[in-house]
Amino acid sequence: MQDLRIIYMGTPEFAVPSLQILVEHGFNVVAVITVPDKPKGRGQKLSTSPVKDYAVAQNIPVLQPTNLKNPEFIEELRSYKANLQIVVAFRMLPEVVWDMPEIGTFNLHGSLLPQYRGAAPINWAIINGEKETGVTTFFLKHEIDTGSIIFQEKESIEEGDNVGTVYGRLMAKGAELVLKTVKAIETGNYPQEKQDESIEIKHAPKIFKATCEIDWTKSSEEIYNFVRGLSPYPAAWTTINDKVFKVFGVQKTAHSKTAEAPGSYETDNKTYLHLVTGNGLIAIKELQMQGKKRMDIESFLRGTKL
Repeated sequence: MQDLRIIYMGTPEFAVPSLQILVEHGFNVVAVITVPDKPKGRGQKLSTSPVKDYAVAQNIPVLQPTNLKNPEFIEELRSYKANLQIVVAFRMLPEVVWDMPEIGTFNLHGSLLPQYRGAAPINWAIINGEKETGVTTFFLKHEIDTGSIIFQEKESIEEGDNVGTVYGRLMAKGAELVLKTVKAIETGNYPQEKQDESIEIKHAPKIFKATCEIDWTKSSEEIYNFVRGLSPYPAAWTTINDKVFKVFGVQKTAHSKTAEAPGSYETDNKTYLHLVTGNGLIAIKELQMQGKKRMDIESFLRGTKL
C-alpha cells in the first residue's frame, strides 16, 4: 500500500464532490490549488471558488497562484511533498507542475475519452445528439486529454436531458470514479490503457457567445439538441424582431415544412410561439428576453405581444 500525499486542483461546483469524497474516506489531501478570488457583481466583492470554500471549511491549505510557472509557487508546491496530484475542472498545467509527483497527475474528464477531448465535453455530446457519454480518469501528458486511461464509467443521455441534468449526474459519478482511481493507485494495482487514436475523434472546443446563436436553417432535431446542449448555461440565443432572446427549452412539433423562411415565426400571442427551421417548425417553451426574467412561453406572451 502506498502512503498517498495528494494535492487536489479544481475550481467549480463540479470539482467539489470529488474532493469531498476523498476527505470523507480519510485520504490525505495536503493542499488544494484553485483560482484567485475574483471581484463579482455590482459591489465587486471578492468571490471565492466552490472548491476553495470546501477546502477552507475542512482546514486544508489553499494555494491560489496567478501564474502556475511562478518559481515561488513551484517551490511552495514542492514543499508539500505530494506523490499524487488530481485535477478536476481546473486549467491547463505546465509540465513542471503535472510532472512533479512521483506517481503522476490524473485528471477527471466529462466524456468517454478519446471522444470529446476539450473544454466543453458535456455540451458537445448533447449538441451532437449522442445517446451516451460518461467520465474518464487518465494520467496527464503533453497533448491535452490524450494520456493513458485509468478507468471509465458510462452514462446514458435521455431524450429530455439538458446539459444541467447530465452535468449533475456526471458530477456524482465522477466523484465515485475519482475515489475508485485513488483506491487503485493506493494499492499500486491500476490499469493504464493507451487511447485509441485509430478511430474518428469528435472534439469539444470551448464555447463562446457566437457559438450559441441558433442557426434556423438546421433541422428541428439539430436545433432541439443544440438548445438542450446549452441549457441552462451558457444558453442558446436568437433574435426576434431585433431583440435578443435566450432560449432554454424547445419542443419538436408535428408540423411539416412551411413556405416561410427559416427563423421566421408564428404565434397566437397567447399559448404558442413557433419558429421555422430548415425542415419544419419548433415550439419555444422557455425563453428570456434581454433585460427580463426567464419564463415559460405562456407567461411571456401574457406580458409581451409579438
